[in-house]
Amino acid sequence: MDVCELLEAASLLVPEGIAAKSDITVNDVWEYLVHDEWEIALSLLEELGDVRPLPLGFWQALATAAEHMRLERSTAWCHWRGHEARHGIIRADLTLRPAHEGRRRTPFSGAGVLRPMWNTGRRTPTGEPDLRIARLWAEFAPLVEPGGRATVRLAPLSPSNWQHLQPGQVITMHEDRTVAGTAVVLDVQRPPAPSAS
Repeated sequence: MDVCELLEAASLLVPEGIAAKSDITVNDVWEYLVHDEWEIALSLLEELGDVRPLPLGFWQALATAAEHMRLERSTAWCHWRGHEARHGIIRADLTLRPAHEGRRRTPFSGAGVLRPMWNTGRRTPTGEPDLRIARLWAEFAPLVEPGGRATVRLAPLSPSNWQHLQPGQVITMHEDRTVAGTAVVLDVQRPPAPSAS
């Protein structure tokens, strides 16, 4: 499939009648597709994907289209959202420790590259914190500075071990055994139940 066909296929998976905060609808996407404005159409589809959960195929089509257009951040974002379509969404408000208090001295990319460990409240059989790995995507922040704060999305390495999280719960981020940051869980959306065949 070429880029236009991929974007058309994704737009067909957006339910009629939903609109983004900016009142964008799938009809607006089609207007841009007619004029070969693929990058704008992709951006609008990403925005519509924030209105309500859309199927994995939607995000896969967008990721492939973004890859064909060589839009690295959009490609990574659509792959991220595809992971969320399969495994659920975890959002949190993260505050990092300042550089003089923690191990981290430099900012890190907010685009899903960092894979820190997290203390989600579970313990090992010996009573130690059971640290679990999850990639981190900072919403609206290309970089997160030491001492900074950002709304983040987490993609656990083992999603089933994170099912106990609840909004309001405090979890801690670790890049070693020390606490690198503290996060308050904002939102937990469970993955969709598998459809019966």
